[in-house]
Amino acid sequence: MWPGGAGASLAGMRWDSLFDDLEGQLEQELTAEGDELRAEEERLRLGRLSLRDRLCAVVAAAPSEPVRLRLVTGDPLAVTVRTIGRDWLSGEAADGRPDGVIVPLSAVAALVVPPRLVPATLDPPADAERALPARLGLAFVLRDLARRRVPVSLQLASGALDGTIDRVGRDFLDLAVHDLELPRRSAAVRAVDVVALSAVLAVRLR
Repeated sequence: MWPGGAGASLAGMRWDSLFDDLEGQLEQELTAEGDELRAEEERLRLGRLSLRDRLCAVVAAAPSEPVRLRLVTGDPLAVTVRTIGRDWLSGEAADGRPDGVIVPLSAVAALVVPPRLVPATLDPPADAERALPARLGLAFVLRDLARRRVPVSLQLASGALDGTIDRVGRDFLDLAVHDLELPRRSAAVRAVDVVALSAVLAVRLR
């Protein structure tokens, strides 16, 4: 046996153990650093989500289920959503009435999500921003209703106004107020209300 052979062997074992410990510690640190980086990326991704993103995700996850909304007035509204625009949604109100409804997203105080769908709402569909309706604003849709002379009922915090939209400006619409059973004729119009778009909670199509 070479002199000092046992000591050299022990020293080698200690070095091997030291390197194993260093390697394990480095691997743990790299794993922790990767986990922290992924967690930070997830926080940044969630920070970029909008209410519209969550809405798109809910509809994509359960397209046949009515979406439950709470309006800024506190009133509940359930809608089977058909289209989501840039700042509005449309569909059928799930309240037993046959009306179609358009809801400005600015009128939505809360999106009421079933617990089972919450994880899905955090991952909106990738094409949600590329669809044509996503580029159309509320004013565009209301101008189309005015062009088609569609009778509407505007839901405001103060109550409902029935009539036909005559024109739409940047932040207002002119509503010729008349009974919905009558066509929009000068003799039937009781007043023209210039309504701030920010005051509109929902537009019911009759």
